[in-house]
Amino acid sequence: MMEPAVLPCAACGDDAHAACRACSYALCRACLDEDAAEGRTTCARCGGEYAAPDPAHDKGNAVEEEEEDHHAPPAAGSQHERVTMGSHLSDRQDEGSHARTISSVSGVGHARTISSVSGSELNDESGRPIWKNRVESWKEKKKEKKASAKKAAAKAQAPPVEEQIMDEKDLTDAYESLSQIIPISKNKLTPYRAVIIMRLVVLGLFFHYRITNPVYSAFGLWMTSVICEVWFGFSWILDQFPKWCPINRETYVDRLVARYGDGEDSGLAAVDFFVSTVDPLKEPPLITANTVLSILAVDYPVEKISCYVSDDGSAMLTFESLAETAEFARKWVPFCKKYSIEPRAPEFYFSQKIDYLKDKIHPSFVKERRAMKRDYEEYKVRINALVAKAQKTPEEGWIMQDGTPWPGNNPRDHPGMIQVFLGETGARDFDGNELPRLVYVSREKRPGYQHHKKAGAMNALVRVSAVLTNAPYILNLDCDHYVNNSKAVREAMCFMMDPSVGRDVCYVQFPQRFDGIDRSDRYANRNVVFFDVNMKGLDGLQGPVYVGTGCCFYRQALYGYGPPSLPALPKSSVCSWCCCCPKKKAEKNEREMHRDSRREDLESAIFNLREIDNYDEYERSMLISQMSFEKSFGLSSVFIESTLMEHGGVPESANPSTLIKEAIHVISCGYEEKTEWGKEIGWIYGSVTEDILTGFKMHCRGWRSIYCMPVRPAFKGSAPINLSDRLHQVLRWALGSVEIFFSRHCPLWYGYGGGRLKWLQRLSYINTIVYPFTSLPLVAYCCLPAICLLTGKFIIPTLSNAATIWFLGLFISIIMTSVLELRWSGIGIEDWWRNEQFWVIGGVSAHLFAVFQGILKMVAGLDTNFTVTAKATDDTEFGELYIFKWTTVLIPPTSILVLNLVGVVAGFSDALNSGYESWGPLFGKVFFSMWVIMHLYPFLKGLMGRQNRTPTIVILWSVLLASVFSLLWVKIDPFIGSSETASTNACSNFDC
Repeated sequence: MMEPAVLPCAACGDDAHAACRACSYALCRACLDEDAAEGRTTCARCGGEYAAPDPAHDKGNAVEEEEEDHHAPPAAGSQHERVTMGSHLSDRQDEGSHARTISSVSGVGHARTISSVSGSELNDESGRPIWKNRVESWKEKKKEKKASAKKAAAKAQAPPVEEQIMDEKDLTDAYESLSQIIPISKNKLTPYRAVIIMRLVVLGLFFHYRITNPVYSAFGLWMTSVICEVWFGFSWILDQFPKWCPINRETYVDRLVARYGDGEDSGLAAVDFFVSTVDPLKEPPLITANTVLSILAVDYPVEKISCYVSDDGSAMLTFESLAETAEFARKWVPFCKKYSIEPRAPEFYFSQKIDYLKDKIHPSFVKERRAMKRDYEEYKVRINALVAKAQKTPEEGWIMQDGTPWPGNNPRDHPGMIQVFLGETGARDFDGNELPRLVYVSREKRPGYQHHKKAGAMNALVRVSAVLTNAPYILNLDCDHYVNNSKAVREAMCFMMDPSVGRDVCYVQFPQRFDGIDRSDRYANRNVVFFDVNMKGLDGLQGPVYVGTGCCFYRQALYGYGPPSLPALPKSSVCSWCCCCPKKKAEKNEREMHRDSRREDLESAIFNLREIDNYDEYERSMLISQMSFEKSFGLSSVFIESTLMEHGGVPESANPSTLIKEAIHVISCGYEEKTEWGKEIGWIYGSVTEDILTGFKMHCRGWRSIYCMPVRPAFKGSAPINLSDRLHQVLRWALGSVEIFFSRHCPLWYGYGGGRLKWLQRLSYINTIVYPFTSLPLVAYCCLPAICLLTGKFIIPTLSNAATIWFLGLFISIIMTSVLELRWSGIGIEDWWRNEQFWVIGGVSAHLFAVFQGILKMVAGLDTNFTVTAKATDDTEFGELYIFKWTTVLIPPTSILVLNLVGVVAGFSDALNSGYESWGPLFGKVFFSMWVIMHLYPFLKGLMGRQNRTPTIVILWSVLLASVFSLLWVKIDPFIGSSETASTNACSNFDC
């Protein structure tokens, strides 16, 4: 185990001699002696037990006492109770009076000690917390000592009053909450909720009118429109009600530093960063390198940071570029920390169009910045040279510098590879300081094995990092998402390390922000409505969904463990005294309920051994045998032991010389066979959107998540901004949702047993998996206006006064809901409108294809292989925005757009030939058709290209559709109207 850091005494500021096991409340030797003289031996703040002396004081005695405590059985009547590391804490009612510590032993038999104190010991007779009284008494004694010291040394100068105030402030900050919930103002939220209820009522009245007033002259069109409208109403409910309780959060990083310290002796928890990449030709190494450099330079103690890069394509280009990056990091990291550079990705720092001299008073900054920029340009030349070299693969394969063949020449058949570039035993920076650990990982690939794409690569990183560093927290980033805020890790720790908040938190999700998007955000790449509206609403429930990147996980939650505050087993509802209930039947029902509840607990957390606390050590070790762990975690004793260490650290029993060998073993392609990986542990398999499944499983176990939105965005990435790449990205997300819908993890029927998923949270997950199916009614509804214009029919009958009120009420409630949503969320109307436009564009294209591909995969087993979206950008600003790539996904929206344009022309030509009476109904039809055209306008601009020229395919498609409608007009007449009317309209359109 790692030796504890020496903390300052909470009372006097001297070096601490011991600290509370639960809250790290530290005291020096003098304060401990004074406390013992008064008969107090427990923590003044929480009532917990003080830990053994630190290494600077009686280290040898501490080790002997720890060993004796481990081997000796607990004394009768003691307040200590031994339970296994796999067990959970006591029930919710005992949370406030428990503290836990880890006593490490070799092998699997780790133990957790729970020390309880009665609630009455924490307060005095007047109800005032005892720890505050003790702190005040310590302060008084320290003041008396200082006063006597002043008298003894008359020449000594008293410390300034400002310093005393700062010391007291730091002491106060150290025990205040590290974060705060800032609820939305009632003046904004109450009207918003009222309008939602009003809209729900109006919606019911509107449907009542639509269903009870059919249009017999166009019954098929009317029936189609009503079905579509009912689905839209259901979809709105799924989307709206999870926004019922939106909140904001604020973090206090200064309090985090005051509580846990900073620098080498910091008590901050360690964090393992995961960066995943596949194809270096589509995910340029320079972008991945900037992400890695920003991680290595993050504002956090270097010994607490490790960066793992997963190369799932086993490309030598990625390996060599990472070696160059490790060398350049020796210059870049100290430069960033010396001058507090933001952001700490060099490509984006040097491209900023700001005055870099602002607030820089160090005289050497200008000179060092120029030198660093020159070094970075040379580094880019070397990386680009590697990329140019990799464009053509040699026939004999790649050869490494030592003359041996590159093991990953065949990306589908190669051994596992691990290379540690930086770290404790690696190269130091140019100032002689230690650098964070940087590890290259490429898992083993063999034919005949299912590797599960990104989810499998992330699970391999979980095991490798557990063997090498085993940080208690994991933060994963895509290769194109760099750290934009160097304090982002501290922001996450304000939640994770806060005892009052972080007990049941499985992950902290940050919003996604992007660079390189056009000013108008034509294709809604920023996705502001989702990140600034929906996610805030979910944060007020059980927490936001996991979006795949920019997320800090609690490692134990990834292992399938449940939260410490799992609800207790439900009591039997059968009365034991009632004469009408037979005793045998009552006992049987109680046993069944107990068994069912135990099964639910096992489903929610792999190991829930709360029931066996009274067993002896032998029985307990048998129940937690290594074989039972192997069935879940795989055949690695080092990894199994690491899973039981809640606070991280490499197991003592692990041999450092064999760790790399063990790490290679846990990334072998057959390691996950017959285990729970991908089923209950780690990233969950079964969908290309593994992020939704992973977060959903954690919430079903009872965990909650937190949404963190720092003022300065924590991470930024690059988005595919041209139309084709954007639609293919949306297609992949939608297909993943359809796969979940047809799987056993569908929120419609999964996770009801434990009752730990809140209902509004379940609605949000249902919305994430059913939204692609909205494409079917949306395509039909977008075609209806054009059909009505071409046939002279309409889906709405002549409106009465009451019907007019319902229609106006519906439109007004829709507008008011949107306006009030913009008001409390703070987003702009342009972002909202772009989101509405792309909802239609994606719905009639990518979502439609995802539904059919998902059904084909379920019925016929046809799988779709998606290519990685290119992350490179053109040299010209927004150059990729105008690139036009024709794909089949573009066919449905192009057809709908042309159909509505033809319909508008046909409608106006028919009105001109029919006289004044036809203009009234025409405006209603044209209104709906223009609604479709306005929503598809960004799609139309995307088809035009850079010079706003219409692509030939669009012209040919328009001519083809117009010809089809003209030639087949009479043939479709029996379905939609009289042949005489259709023929007249066709002739008039043809003459026009």
